[in-house]
Amino acid sequence: MTRPTTARSLVLVVTTALAAAALAVPAQAHHRGSGASLPAVTPRAETPVLHDDDEGGNADADDPAIWRNAAAPGRSLVIATAKEGGLRVYDLDARPVQSIAAPPAEAPDDAPGRFNNVDLVHGLRLSSGRADLAVTSDRGHDRLRFYRIDRDRAGGPLTDVTDPAAPAVFSRDQAEVNDQRTAYGLATWTDPASGKSFALVSRRERTSIALLELLPAAGGKVTYRTVRTLDLPSTFRLPDGTSWAPCAEPGELPQVEGMVVDPANGTLYAGQEDIGIWRLRADLTGTPKLLDKVREFGVPGTYDEETEECAPGADPGYGGTRISADVEGLTLVTESGGDGYLLASSQGDNTFAAYDRELADRNEYEGGFRVAPAGGSLDGSEECDGAAALNAPLGSLYPRGLLVVQDGHDAPGDGDRPATDFKFVDLGTVLDALDD
Repeated sequence: MTRPTTARSLVLVVTTALAAAALAVPAQAHHRGSGASLPAVTPRAETPVLHDDDEGGNADADDPAIWRNAAAPGRSLVIATAKEGGLRVYDLDARPVQSIAAPPAEAPDDAPGRFNNVDLVHGLRLSSGRADLAVTSDRGHDRLRFYRIDRDRAGGPLTDVTDPAAPAVFSRDQAEVNDQRTAYGLATWTDPASGKSFALVSRRERTSIALLELLPAAGGKVTYRTVRTLDLPSTFRLPDGTSWAPCAEPGELPQVEGMVVDPANGTLYAGQEDIGIWRLRADLTGTPKLLDKVREFGVPGTYDEETEECAPGADPGYGGTRISADVEGLTLVTESGGDGYLLASSQGDNTFAAYDRELADRNEYEGGFRVAPAGGSLDGSEECDGAAALNAPLGSLYPRGLLVVQDGHDAPGDGDRPATDFKFVDLGTVLDALDD
């Protein structure tokens, strides 16, 4: 496995003992059933559809972040990735405000820019002063990209402030970049003790997570350095004594994408798509704990090279009961006194699971919900990738906060064209559903 070459990098390899310990996840009460039995919430708005084809600029909705305009909350923004389509910025009516193209390929045979995940950093100290930033993982170039947020700037609120000399996150050369085992999932974290800001970045088709310190560069630009990396398990010892790994294309390991950090206690939650949700320290020290497993955990599978699909075998019953692979977008709903929820997209059954945010309550499962059609042309969310929640007043449209979720299959669609977008949901209706 390729390691970052930074001199101060420290690679922490999670042992097989941790993989075995993953099976010790306690059984928790299943407060509500899955799928159709869960309560439904409906969106209030949706963004214009994106099409992942040549005509649509290979734009594919993936991951959102919500930036709150403290001076005028009703003029807040949703910043979202569109993969090869770059970044999209929307107002609270889900109308486009700005579109930023992903950087082109370095050379004709190289991978083009591809923005996967996005998160925010507030008040980062730059050489030009403090600024709020949108940070995105550019999977195509194995880089992080940074965009300063200035709501009323002529030409659009986002300005690229990426240091041109910012290094690759995982790759040693362009050939490795082109292999696309590159920067994938992303979450940001500011350590209140030191005031330093970081990005946690996962690696595509690998179990690695890197901790990157965000640093000011000349001319108001931003760069980063690798502090350490950690590898989550890729194989697990089952109670019957056998070793199990999720079925995948040969050479692929179970990757992490959805991640979020609780700013109150520096806890990182990481969704290993075919495994479950891990809880660990955001500084990547200590021992990760598997908070919950997907239903498919432990199910054997056989990869078919012709169909490029896995045929599952008999379920031995070692999986969880609340989330179905892939576990995707993770986001926090923060409330006063440390209350709130960790929300997770259960992509396999088109639902969302909610866990208690408080560590003292062991992140107990609190229920779930679906984002269902609102009627007419405003559909719900299916196979959701990224999600973002903000529990703060956002003007008259969302006085109780906002949840934004990706919709992997927008309806009614446009023939056979792949169609994705983002749904805007009143967060208050979600909290009401979870409290019922």
